[in-house]
Amino acid sequence: DASLYVVERIEAEGEDGAKIPVTILRLKTTPKDGSAPLLLYSYGSYGIATAANFSTNILPLVDRGAVYAIAHIRGGADKGRQWYLDGKLAKKMNTFTDFNASAEALIDGGYTSAGRIVSYGGSAGGLLVAASVNLRPDLYGGVIAAVPFIDVINTMSDAGLPLTPPEWEEWGNPIESAEQYRWIAEYSPYENIRHTDYPPVMATGGLTDYRVTYWEPAKWVARLRDDAAGGPFVLRMNMGAGHGGSAARFERLDERAHLYAFALKAWGIEDAAPVKHEK
Repeated sequence: DASLYVVERIEAEGEDGAKIPVTILRLKTTPKDGSAPLLLYSYGSYGIATAANFSTNILPLVDRGAVYAIAHIRGGADKGRQWYLDGKLAKKMNTFTDFNASAEALIDGGYTSAGRIVSYGGSAGGLLVAASVNLRPDLYGGVIAAVPFIDVINTMSDAGLPLTPPEWEEWGNPIESAEQYRWIAEYSPYENIRHTDYPPVMATGGLTDYRVTYWEPAKWVARLRDDAAGGPFVLRMNMGAGHGGSAARFERLDERAHLYAFALKAWGIEDAAPVKHEK
């Protein structure tokens, strides 16, 4: 029932003044008084635009009063090729500060409040949410990092991994360049965990994932448990799947439901009933 929903667009301001589009979906009845929980999603790498496509998959959260927002950050090509170039290699930090600026703009707009945002990203988007929470753990009430690219320095330093050499064009080559090593060291999530309170974190992995090897999320969760306060920090490992998760339809829905259950628990609304649709 499209009449139940509203889609809005705001602009966040990056640290250097860049205008970052943010797309928002919510129920018309969800208040803009800072009380609503919010799921903030993005990707922000490889020049891939994060399109605001219709998807029924997000409605189970929106129907329970959560706001869904997409941050069209640098590193993607949402505003053209230069938008991509301004979020890679030496400028990669823009990707993460843009994401946090989007979170702050949503708070300022009354869509949610600090500590009520669950960030969600997968693969390079998992790197995004992990690096962003290292910078500003106070903004988030939860983090969902699906098959996250976490251990950037070690992976980019291992030329024996089949996907490492082609990736140097995106991240830099820490083997050949001390400067490029420093770029990565500035944000690599595994090396930049802070000794402070973190929100709850769920990481997922796949045992047969050849894009992001299973030990990356496993190492990250282990180090969070050792070095950070707060949490809990949990890992869901699919022992029979790779980067895309299960290939079976209902198993994929089960995986998504598990992530959403984590978000609902982080928000404290696990018993919330969805809005009723007219038959």
